[in-house]
Amino acid sequence: MLGSSPSKTGGEGERVRPYPAVYMMSNRRHGALYVGVTGDLARRVWEHREGVYPGFTQTYGLKHLVWYEPHDLISEAIRREKALKHYRRDWKIALIEAVNPTWDDLYAGLV
Repeated sequence: MLGSSPSKTGGEGERVRPYPAVYMMSNRRHGALYVGVTGDLARRVWEHREGVYPGFTQTYGLKHLVWYEPHDLISEAIRREKALKHYRRDWKIALIEAVNPTWDDLYAGLV
């Protein structure tokens, strides 16, 4: 059974507004990588973790958020996602390790 979708709260119980972001999911350090874009990062990562939609992330068990980059506009996030998808794997790994060298799951910091 699926749990309820996350809701992060800000000061005094206010829900934090979703924001556009590009992100990378993995199943382990130096494992399979998925690059995605969303308008609500916490919700989308929760969907990946819960297997809400069948696809690449569900097939390969990509449940760890290892990198993300917030954007002001969804159009900026989409443009960045398209660029990242064309980058070589070693460049993506370097991008992750520059901010998350141990490949910790960053999801807990979102909710």
